[in-house]
Amino acid sequence: MTTGRTLIHGGLVITASDEIHADVLIEDGRIAALAATGTPVAEAFTAERTIDATGKYVIPGGVDAHTHMELPFGGTFASDTFETGTRAAAWGGTTTIVDFAVQSVGHSLREGLDTWHAKAEGNCAVDYGFHMIVSDVNQETLKEMDLLVEEGVTSFKQFMAYPGVFYSDDGQILRAMQRSAENGGLIMMHAENGIAIDVLVEQALARGETDPRYHGEVRKALLEAEATHRAIKLAQVAGAPLYVVHVSAMEAVAELARARDEGLPVFGETCPQYLFLSTDNLAEPDFEGSKYVCSTPLRPKEHQAKLWQGLRTNDLQVVSTDHCPFCFVGQKELGRGDFSKIPNGLPGVENRMDLLHQAVVDGHISRRRWIEIACATPARMFGMYPKKGTITPGADADVVIYDPHAEQVVSAETHHMNVDYSAYEGKRLTGRVETVLSRGVPVITEREYTGHAGHGVYTPRSTCQYLN
Repeated sequence: MTTGRTLIHGGLVITASDEIHADVLIEDGRIAALAATGTPVAEAFTAERTIDATGKYVIPGGVDAHTHMELPFGGTFASDTFETGTRAAAWGGTTTIVDFAVQSVGHSLREGLDTWHAKAEGNCAVDYGFHMIVSDVNQETLKEMDLLVEEGVTSFKQFMAYPGVFYSDDGQILRAMQRSAENGGLIMMHAENGIAIDVLVEQALARGETDPRYHGEVRKALLEAEATHRAIKLAQVAGAPLYVVHVSAMEAVAELARARDEGLPVFGETCPQYLFLSTDNLAEPDFEGSKYVCSTPLRPKEHQAKLWQGLRTNDLQVVSTDHCPFCFVGQKELGRGDFSKIPNGLPGVENRMDLLHQAVVDGHISRRRWIEIACATPARMFGMYPKKGTITPGADADVVIYDPHAEQVVSAETHHMNVDYSAYEGKRLTGRVETVLSRGVPVITEREYTGHAGHGVYTPRSTCQYLN
């Protein structure tokens, strides 16, 4: 914890609700006060250290509510550890991640959670929390869900995809939803019809269709929409809220919009890869397309406009990364000759805040909406607001000094994620993180890493703040 005070002077403070030229006073790791720059109140601020933010934005640290550090998948592990992944997050202006602890079939939720605590503790550069993947719904699991909510793990992910691994059938999903309706937890759903997809995978391989692009062709948008619809109806039967992760298809957005128009507590998340990449990437030659294999898959370009529209109309509320990196060499290559063996996942924890700023520059969203979908809403959705996700007295001093005019070219040569390629290689972006404070401690100082493993602490969460 820092001692003494820090003053951030002269920047444009942007939150989800306001933009104001203000000075920000930080004391003991928290925001102590804000005052309009040049006013007597601001002039009276004194501090041991002053950061000049003139001409820059002063924004809350990003909250990435969907990451998979060290995730075991397809016979290998995600290439970022909690140490490398949270350091890269800091470089990208993200100061809180919520990762997924995994229950293995036949084991308890507690065992899975303890395993993930052991991976993360003492290794993180920024603060972190956990969701719980529920792979094995039974009476014991359901009881454990109540206990986890009480101790600050308030969201549970289920899969309609991946039969034999994480898959839950409709009965198991309904039971978990009924339990969350009682205990205040939030069910997060991977909505794809995995049973049907497996049939299409088998048929494609039998026809000799083995290249990465077929990954996108068999995981049809209609099967994402069908599963999204089914998840919404099951949640409605259970009287439970629902959060659909990594929405990629316009048909799935339409299902969410319809449910929200009916007043249902249904929420949707998308990811930068669906906003900026497409099936064109999956079709890249020489197995390069494998770099872009993730589930839900990348869609044809025409879906992007509907996703942006959903973000503007609030039918989609959050942009997270689903950061789950696998190196091209030795990991993605496991699927040469069989696209179904390519580990599913993309790197992105370092790129999200910059890509979304580019969306502001391009006119897709406003500056405040940028902060809303990347900081404030994920913090509220997962019970961390206003400690995280905003700049207000009493909040954690998770603050980013952002240069909106700096230009950069995204590249694996210069990124800090532990992966041998960038999904956005060569992309030119306007805007760049300059300095990042985590609870008042500088972890990035004028483009130098000044943080350390172990600074980041586990953050228990309250229940979803959009529910009564």
